[in-house]
Amino acid sequence: MGKDEELTSDILRDFINQHKARLPRYNRLMDMYQGKHPILKQENKELHKPDNRIMVNFAKYIVDTLNGYFMGNPVKTDHPVPTVADKMRTIAKRNSQNDNNAELAKMCSIYGHAYEFLWIDDEVNNRVTYMDPHEAFIIYDDSIAQEPLYGVHILQDDEGRLYGTIYSTTDERDFSENDKGEIVIGAESTEHYFGDVPLVEYIENEERQSAFENVESLINAYNKALSEKANDVDYFADAYLAILGVDLDEDTLKSIRDNRIINLKDGDMSKIVVEFLDKPNADTTQENLIDRLEKLIFQISMVSNISDENFGTSSGISLKFKLQSMENVALMKERKFNNGMIRRFKMMFAIPTNFGVDKESYLDIDYIFTRNIPNNIAEEAETAGKLAGITSKRTQLAVLSAVDNVQDELDQIDKESEEQAKNSFNRDMMTPFVSSEGVDEDGQEE
Repeated sequence: MGKDEELTSDILRDFINQHKARLPRYNRLMDMYQGKHPILKQENKELHKPDNRIMVNFAKYIVDTLNGYFMGNPVKTDHPVPTVADKMRTIAKRNSQNDNNAELAKMCSIYGHAYEFLWIDDEVNNRVTYMDPHEAFIIYDDSIAQEPLYGVHILQDDEGRLYGTIYSTTDERDFSENDKGEIVIGAESTEHYFGDVPLVEYIENEERQSAFENVESLINAYNKALSEKANDVDYFADAYLAILGVDLDEDTLKSIRDNRIINLKDGDMSKIVVEFLDKPNADTTQENLIDRLEKLIFQISMVSNISDENFGTSSGISLKFKLQSMENVALMKERKFNNGMIRRFKMMFAIPTNFGVDKESYLDIDYIFTRNIPNNIAEEAETAGKLAGITSKRTQLAVLSAVDNVQDELDQIDKESEEQAKNSFNRDMMTPFVSSEGVDEDGQEE
């Protein structure tokens, strides 16, 4: 909507309806992640026919593998001012920010986007939490910048009526749905001091597509093919026996079923045919289809199949090539995630009492993402050593995966240097002074 346009009840109702139209997609994607696939909901087959429902949850595998690789190691945030860095760490610990980041990344991969909400609690502490897109949306302006105008947190009571809160760049107001189905926006507002909409959208990609949405049809086809394969196994186990050329009574049929013995003596034996009815064997075709679908699922989703037996034997540059497609997805996800974190700290720095520095200091924060893969510490140490004299100490330390927080490590290095200098000074003071004539300060020859 336009920047200067007023958010009326009718306009809000229109946006709520647009959000409501997205809910079936959200539900479908979450069902896929939770293993509630269409194969489990299809109509039952006729009685006595095999009806296996095998579900292989590739959707969960793709989401968890991608985010384990992307966010398995927590994001490191670093600020050049030590006091600011300390306060940032305190805020992160209070809000379990590593867990929040992991949940945000996971929800982005499931739904294509997710939200983060900022508020000040009763003890005047900065609080942050993730928010499911089922219950929130953001209204952007219609300019080329597409800046957030309003954030809407929407809920539903036991009677199905909607209610929630509207967050603007300056304040927040409640709204509710009356008995006539009309949206009523409250007249009273409360200032929040963040200087921006305290609802931040994190996106998986510009199209807001789920990590597995492009392979959803392949996953469903894989489940169907595997289920039919299991049905064929049951068909062969329950194959029908054909006895042609002789009339069998009910007692004989029961005896054959129970004892599994056929002994026919009467009639013209040359005209009697006893054989099992075999269903045409499509095993090769089925196996080729299943293999092709599995390869396409990983290829199109661009997530590596790390459980493949050949994957574990790869190392060095070979491993990097196998992870290249997933690294490309992770890099795009990193850039989008970085944008959300910038907005988060922009609002925190807008409150003067938080950090006591200029509000533009949020631009000095470094965000360090480390992929969750086996690391060669010796190789990293060699690389860091070669950077000596070329880059700053901070950049050197950032190369090492063993360093969780660069600023903490710099502080520790300074502390150890001071202790070493102090100990060296004390040793020098304890050493007897020797003059150039070879006599110490007590007048004794050396």
